[in-house]
Amino acid sequence: MNLWQGAVLGVVQGLTEFLPISSTAHLRVVPALLGWPDPGAAFSAVIQLGTLLAVLVYFARDLGRMARALVQGLLAGRPWEDAQARLAWMILLGTVPIGVAGLLGEHAIETWLRSLWVVAGALVALALVLALAERLGRRKTRLGEAGWLQGLSIGLAQTLALIPGVSRSGVTITAGLFAGLERADAARFSFLLSVPAVAASGLYEGYKLLGSAALAGVDWPSLLLATFTAASSGYLAVAGLIRFLQRRSTMVFVVYRILLGVAILALCATGTLDPLA
Repeated sequence: MNLWQGAVLGVVQGLTEFLPISSTAHLRVVPALLGWPDPGAAFSAVIQLGTLLAVLVYFARDLGRMARALVQGLLAGRPWEDAQARLAWMILLGTVPIGVAGLLGEHAIETWLRSLWVVAGALVALALVLALAERLGRRKTRLGEAGWLQGLSIGLAQTLALIPGVSRSGVTITAGLFAGLERADAARFSFLLSVPAVAASGLYEGYKLLGSAALAGVDWPSLLLATFTAASSGYLAVAGLIRFLQRRSTMVFVVYRILLGVAILALCATGTLDPLA
């Protein structure tokens, strides 16, 4: 992989990690269509930490307030009293299901679930569910008013993001809408919820790769550039999506997901893409 390819795939990762359109689908399809090499597990694990950096920078004040409230609540013996502390606990609690499911389903996630048939089906299926959430969601609850049941339901929904093509941000925003959150607050909670999940996933994959043969072929300048572009584009995606959802619905992403899913199915059916590559 050269510098140009690394930079482009970093931008793809940064944008699609946070827009509800599936980073896995795009990182599978874009290199294949352009005739580029598969970036591989080492590349994906490291640049995922670049997108984590984007969230940490964008939400630095929010995360700082939650961390202080969490510690102060524990020291005072009143861990649930402050709204910021409750939000922190909701995020931690909501991360447990995806951690357990990821470990139990690791083999399937890394093998047959990566089929482009599965990716395309997941793109279309979640698009339809997201459209339903747009229609049925009350969108009357602010993030500070969310309760434990709402937080846990969004955390449970996040486990579906382990299926390539679903999109972690897509499924958590969808669950947030069903839980009654306003669109921008559903996105905000989705991004905050991503911090422990993405950190754990990236660090775990990086740990598995330490000393492995996969690291031997890594082009480090391209990887570092990809991580930088993933962080930069990820920051823009987070900021842009929150502003977008303050004024508009998610229907543009519904349409995009359906078109992309149908296009992938057509390309696989015609042999242009190898669904199992």
